[in-house]
Amino acid sequence: MSDILKNLSGDKDGMATYDYIVNHVDTCLDSMPELIDNLKRVDANGQFLSSTARFLSAVDSEKFSKYIPLLVEGAIEKDRERRYIGSLLQAIWGSDYMDRAEELKASDDNFRRIFKRIYHGSGI
Repeated sequence: MSDILKNLSGDKDGMATYDYIVNHVDTCLDSMPELIDNLKRVDANGQFLSSTARFLSAVDSEKFSKYIPLLVEGAIEKDRERRYIGSLLQAIWGSDYMDRAEELKASDDNFRRIFKRIYHGSGI
């Protein structure tokens, strides 16, 4: 696996790392910390951090529960223009996230941070 990670260190924007995770989702669990670190290093705007979080949540949110919050945190830090993090609300917290927004804001820092940035002036 170290050869794979060595090759991914040349990833320019996160797409190669995202593709690797998608294509090796059944075997990459042990390498997730390094893969996430690589995404955080190269993904300038949070696009691939967000995509990876959505993908892993859809594939098996329980299996990847340790890593999804790390991807979401990275996406929040990188996506200053809020182009990608809004899609995480429904993908990670479900289609009823608005009905549970107060509960989620109180219990999940990542949800609260995204919600505040997406709905900052709406009075919601």
